[in-house]
Amino acid sequence: MTEVHGARGALPVDARPPLVVALDRIGPGTSALVGGKAANLGVLIAAGLRVPDGVCVTTEVYRRVTGEARFAVLADKLSGVPAADTAALAGLAGRLRAAVLGAPVPDEVTEAVTAAYRKLGDDVPVAVRSSATAEDLPSASFAGQQDTFLNVVGEEAVLDAVRRCWASLWTDRAVTYRATNGIDGRGVRLAVVVQRMAGARSAGVMFTADPVSGRRHWVTVDAAPGLGEAVVSGAVNPDHFTVDTDTDEVVERRLGEQRFAIRPLPGGGTEHAAAGPAGRACLDEDELRALAALGRDVERLFGCPQDVEWTLDVDGRFWLTQSRPVTTLYPLPVTNARGDEEIRAYFCYSMVWQGIQGPLTPLGLSGLRLVASGMARLAGLPVPDPYAGPSAYAESGNRMFLDITTALRGAGGRAALPGLLKMVDNQTAKLVDELFADPRFAPTSTSKAGLVRRLGRIAVRAGVPLRVAEAVLRPAAARARVARVGARHAERFVTPDAVSPRQRLETARRLLLEGVPSLFPRMVPVPAVGGAALGIALKRLGEDVSEEEGLALLRGLPHNVTTEMDLGLWQLADRVRRQPEAARLLRDSTAAELLRSYRDGALPTVLQQGLGDFLYAFGHRAVAEIDIGAPRWTDDPAHLFGVLAGYLSLTPESVSPEKQFSDGAELAERTAAELVARARKHGRLSAAVVRLGIRCARELLGLREVTKFHSVLLMAQARRELLLIGEQLASDGRLDTADDICFLELPEIARALAGTDVRDLIGPRREEFARESLRRHVPRVLLSDGTEPTLAPAADGTLVGAAASAGSVTGPARVVYDPVGAVLRPGDILVAPSTDPGWTPLFLTAGGVVLETGGVNSHGAVVAREYGIPAVVGVPGVLSAVSDGQELTVNGSLGTVSAATDGPAGETADLRERDV
Repeated sequence: MTEVHGARGALPVDARPPLVVALDRIGPGTSALVGGKAANLGVLIAAGLRVPDGVCVTTEVYRRVTGEARFAVLADKLSGVPAADTAALAGLAGRLRAAVLGAPVPDEVTEAVTAAYRKLGDDVPVAVRSSATAEDLPSASFAGQQDTFLNVVGEEAVLDAVRRCWASLWTDRAVTYRATNGIDGRGVRLAVVVQRMAGARSAGVMFTADPVSGRRHWVTVDAAPGLGEAVVSGAVNPDHFTVDTDTDEVVERRLGEQRFAIRPLPGGGTEHAAAGPAGRACLDEDELRALAALGRDVERLFGCPQDVEWTLDVDGRFWLTQSRPVTTLYPLPVTNARGDEEIRAYFCYSMVWQGIQGPLTPLGLSGLRLVASGMARLAGLPVPDPYAGPSAYAESGNRMFLDITTALRGAGGRAALPGLLKMVDNQTAKLVDELFADPRFAPTSTSKAGLVRRLGRIAVRAGVPLRVAEAVLRPAAARARVARVGARHAERFVTPDAVSPRQRLETARRLLLEGVPSLFPRMVPVPAVGGAALGIALKRLGEDVSEEEGLALLRGLPHNVTTEMDLGLWQLADRVRRQPEAARLLRDSTAAELLRSYRDGALPTVLQQGLGDFLYAFGHRAVAEIDIGAPRWTDDPAHLFGVLAGYLSLTPESVSPEKQFSDGAELAERTAAELVARARKHGRLSAAVVRLGIRCARELLGLREVTKFHSVLLMAQARRELLLIGEQLASDGRLDTADDICFLELPEIARALAGTDVRDLIGPRREEFARESLRRHVPRVLLSDGTEPTLAPAADGTLVGAAASAGSVTGPARVVYDPVGAVLRPGDILVAPSTDPGWTPLFLTAGGVVLETGGVNSHGAVVAREYGIPAVVGVPGVLSAVSDGQELTVNGSLGTVSAATDGPAGETADLRERDV
């Protein structure tokens, strides 16, 4: 029986999927059957937009043709090949293409395809286009990865083109693209669109947002005479136009050099023909505006910027042949800000300030909204709905942004913002400096009095003046007070075992809205006094102190809880090293095997008890630890086994981190003595100011990590309460698994407890989180019109950032996006997007550190200085410029990263053999 489902009406709910479907019967939710391209065409048709008639040969046909076991065997082999092994990928891809081209096609398939073609007309010219299930996705467009055949005429030619489309699922470029984007080819199927050709006077591609600048109100159009393949393939230099849809003005008009046009031949196929008179545009201004308006209609239909292929026929009518998301644009932040400003500026708080390049879970973002609301209320700002966050809170791409528009336009913000940002990311500070010169962010107030009064009120309410005085006069007492505050907060929110899920949810809410924010005024002033004291001392010294000496004063700082954590893990590795059987087990077992043994209590005592003690003190920490939806080390300590094994790889000759730390402290003391002696030349008062300033800095600055430590401890408590609720919801059948709760927001959890079914939210959010995890570029600063401010690169190609830890080292780059499972060999240069404390155990085996985001006081810089590791942070573009294994020279004194020059053998530094 021929299976062709004709025009009009919804697809039937049928036990057997159809082989061929008319395009006008395709709707949302059918991409698994018809692929991304056909699904989007169905949406366009349903909206009444002009699309050429056609049919879709469904993925069911592909499944039947490739159902033999040999296809699965080859696909299994391919799935195990890493993306970097392009030769192996290409070899297996070639075998799969050959298998598809040689596979027999069932008679029922041939009959269904030819019957559908006949319905379009007698020997009607058609375009035959691939439509894969992993195609035209919000995160990966797959543009040009599978094949298209134009002006195909005749049944046999159509059947051949369909088969070649199937085979194109396994082209080298498509296989590599999927591997790079983390898409398993075993789950991908291919449908094929067979569409009537629209007679093309001209054709091309339209982006409904400018893909280069990111401007959302600019529509860009590339056009050429004849078929659009000339534009899509890059065979010609097309006419290029840009239309500002806010003003309907054509802001750019550049005619291309079109030596030929691709035109259809009468019997099928295409030819390169003369393009027509030079100097004549393919579209006049009226046509261009009409096309831009059509593009806006398409964008509104899909809800995001679109990459649209179009054709203009000889009667002046536009036809749409494809629409897919523009995946290269970073999504605009969703903000709580209210105002009539035509432009707003945001910076990525979760990446720039917290060192988390990846996405946050919905639960994590929901928790941060409460924390931000609590902070805003402490500052005396109104927050109508704490679950929505304060007015400056924004989100985009599952990441937390802050709206800095008001700060840019106020005198107080302009005074404070650059210094604050420079501490955590020098590049962001420079970008903000450039925004100060943008007339769109011109100051609207020139007085700092309002900000000063508000900060003063907050300081007095929180008792900050007394804490500052205590920190200066009695630093040990100030440290003890901070420890007591942390302990009291941890005890304040402890809940008994026998409480209801609603009570647990309320405890989590209070931990985030009240507990975490209240730590800041009680803890932050103490290390801030140390920073201010150091600043006064250095200012007093003036030209008598170098930048490198200033950084040397920060080496080996005591009382740093992150340093203590890293050294604790190192000391555990050192104890394991002394017991050969335990060391051998750690080296030779996988992390999964070790984790099973640990949970069974079956590891050697030194490792079992040692890891238990470490987790008791630091198990609430993790990578991306401000995300309460992210696992803690207590939940999953597998990562730590890899770190411990890496520590064992250090040679006995290497200087231990403990010795490196103590050497740094001695260097700091020698430097301090020398600087006090220099100051004495200017009088006793100068010497006393410098001595006191350095002493306060050394006594107090190590506490800059303590607020984060205790905040994360409270967040871990909130996470435990919420996971217990998740277990209850899963037990009641209202969630599939307990950790599904990490993909709900706090108000949704309350609704789930009240009986609302929220399970349909989980799957799409998990998929979105996985897609965002693959994103390699996140803007530091983003404007509301979609533009991303950037800085000009160095003229000689040298990568330049902030000098964060002195010294120079040469070694192989180890590019790491996720520290979980990463193992560094001694001497490797760690190259990463950014880091939070969960990364820092890797530093002890790194020869040098290079971070795309960060400042001299960011977590990565602080820890690198503690151990004397040369480090350069805030290096724009380093992840795209450096490849894994490439030899790099990192100069942490100059703030430069460059490709290593050839030198004598043995010149590459080992872990502790650095030029410092």
